[in-house]
Amino acid sequence: MLSILLPTDFSENSMNAIRYALEFFKYQKTTFYFMHAYQNEFYDHEELRSRDVFDDVLDKVKTASQNNLDILLDKVKEIAPNPRFTFHTISAYNTLVEEVNLIADGKQIDLIVMGTKGKSNERHIVFGSKTFQVLKYVECPILAIPSNYTNTQPKRILFPTNYMMPYKRRELKLLSVLAKSYRSSIDVLHVSTSHKLSIRQEDNKAFISSILSDNDVKFCHEESRKVADTIKTYIKEKNIDIITMVNTQHSFLEDMLFPSNIDKVSLGLKIPLLAMQNKTRS
Repeated sequence: MLSILLPTDFSENSMNAIRYALEFFKYQKTTFYFMHAYQNEFYDHEELRSRDVFDDVLDKVKTASQNNLDILLDKVKEIAPNPRFTFHTISAYNTLVEEVNLIADGKQIDLIVMGTKGKSNERHIVFGSKTFQVLKYVECPILAIPSNYTNTQPKRILFPTNYMMPYKRRELKLLSVLAKSYRSSIDVLHVSTSHKLSIRQEDNKAFISSILSDNDVKFCHEESRKVADTIKTYIKEKNIDIITMVNTQHSFLEDMLFPSNIDKVSLGLKIPLLAMQNKTRS
């Protein structure tokens, strides 16, 4: 059974990510947790002008949060009356990142699914601020879904890597499970000016190969110094449906997350991003 966390701000972008998850995992026994963290909404509330109304405003925001989750749950049950699914709602007076980390640890969450943007939906940014925070600070794999994206049957998944880090078995197993669900092929792409691998790289490549042995995997090499541009071109030319990256220091994904590089690296993010966290989890 999979445990999936779906943070929501009740925006259309958030709802699109929820619809995507419900469709993508329709063949698997899955527990979904729909979560709304409302601490920031409380402090930004227009009626919170003095401490005298603190409790009243907090009660109002808390009630609205739970009511909106109840409405969402009714909609979800109507969209996906699937006997394989179990649903839970969580309304929390907390920040998004702190609550997501608490739930990920406490509920042993396998995957977080959320939209790349929230209510703001600004066209000139790749990630909304909340998605950015979750990608950067939450220690759990995240599947980020672009606005209006609806293709839930991926045929090709791209996994760019420099083979320099020893990946965690749990995260690679998740990639294997997601790919097997739709018999997706996985292109493991190494972008470098040299074809020769070090002993470390050879061992890490062998580990990837062993964990993904049940999948249709193709190991590819592109000779280039421009890693981001090469990845972008590969996605377009090979009709890639999902890109997966590992979020760790000095990774491709780290480059994407920094505003100074976001336009240069920008993959446009017209396809879902599976961000895996290369950390040991309990």
